[in-house]
Amino acid sequence: MDIKNVGQSLKMEQRRQMVRTGLKAAIYGLPLLVVGFTVNNSVLMTDAGYTYVHQNNMTGELDVFTEPGIHFRMPFLSKITQYSQVITVSFGNNTGEDFYQRLDPVQVRFADTYIGQIPVTFRFKLSNDPEAVKKMHREFRNNSNLIDALLVKNARNVTVITATQYTGEEFFQGGLNQFKSKLGDQLREGIYLTERRQVEVEELDLAPVGLNQADANKLQRTQQLVWKTVPVRDATGQPIRQDNPLQQYGIQVTQVTIGDPQPEKQLDQLLADKKRLVADRIRAIQEQETSKAQAETEQLRKEIQRTREVQDAQRTKELAVIAQQKEVAVAQQIAKREIVEVEKTKQLAEVEKSKELAMAEANLAIQQANAKAAEFEAMAILAKGEAEAAVLKAKYDAYGANRDVYLAELNRDISASLYSNLKDFKVEVPTHYFGGSDSGKMTTNLDVITGLGALGMMEKANALKSSNSSQ
Repeated sequence: MDIKNVGQSLKMEQRRQMVRTGLKAAIYGLPLLVVGFTVNNSVLMTDAGYTYVHQNNMTGELDVFTEPGIHFRMPFLSKITQYSQVITVSFGNNTGEDFYQRLDPVQVRFADTYIGQIPVTFRFKLSNDPEAVKKMHREFRNNSNLIDALLVKNARNVTVITATQYTGEEFFQGGLNQFKSKLGDQLREGIYLTERRQVEVEELDLAPVGLNQADANKLQRTQQLVWKTVPVRDATGQPIRQDNPLQQYGIQVTQVTIGDPQPEKQLDQLLADKKRLVADRIRAIQEQETSKAQAETEQLRKEIQRTREVQDAQRTKELAVIAQQKEVAVAQQIAKREIVEVEKTKQLAEVEKSKELAMAEANLAIQQANAKAAEFEAMAILAKGEAEAAVLKAKYDAYGANRDVYLAELNRDISASLYSNLKDFKVEVPTHYFGGSDSGKMTTNLDVITGLGALGMMEKANALKSSNSSQ
């Protein structure tokens, strides 16, 4: 037998064996499968974050389950519809996980006919009231219909209606936050009953540029008439609202988020031109302010320079005045000092004269006293002389009478005096004598030299003689 045929036979036999095994398993496992499927359709396990509506087709009753747990249901004769308790509807968000989040931005038309694309996201929360959920289920039947027919359409409708209450410039120049507040308010409380009316719109703009204008760079409020859709108000001033379709089902709007809106090309160009014009105006204003500031600075610099020069001149003047006053004061002081010196000299002269007068008077008194003293002294001297003369006369008379005795005493006194004064006196006689002329003087130099030479030889001879005698 061929090997290939043998292999095919074996494969066919294995297939037959597998078919027989499968038929046996199906015959024995069919009851178990039926029991398991029945049990599975008799039990409902609910998860957190979802609302389940159980519809009993036999009785027509509806049961609502909003909390997680295990619930019993009629097997094969009931239907379970699941709703998300929190639903997010996003226009212009391409990163969503569900199909209803991949919607285009809402296209709106503003009051001034400009068109814009607004990316906006809404977050809705379903009611926990079973009756409200049952009413919602009867009208929409499933989660997708609820989102498409109610949430998406209502959110887009309110967004479009709210946009008609703003101009394009108003919306893109700071009205986005107010638009968001009104959008959320109308979604929660109901859409305003509106009417189209021409109203004044207050805008903030820079004041016109002009020369000699102090407030050229400041904002000013301007009024502009535009057609807008405005709410109709009641007697109390509150806006009149239409019925809110979400309130009858207990659906709440928990969050409204607006992305980066995009204006149409013409509006974008208008805003860009206005921005450029404002920038040019601000630049012109800044240049004017700079030039004005520079002029004021230059003027101020000149004023400062002039003030400094005036101050310097005033200071120089004051210094000159002070110098003159100082010179006057010095001259006055010098004059006063000279006067004082003159007075002092005068007083000193007076004192000196008084002193001289006193001295003269004193000298006069002294001279008078001296004269008197001299007179008395002369008288005394005369008297003394007369007395001494009388005494001397008497003495000489006595000496005359005793002349020899007097001479002997006189010689005695002379001898005693000579002896006391000449007792150590020696008289040496010259050993040599040089004679000359009759007058006793040497007449020539030769005589002097000859005499001195002879004298020297004699001295040497005497010295030699003395030395020999001493030996």
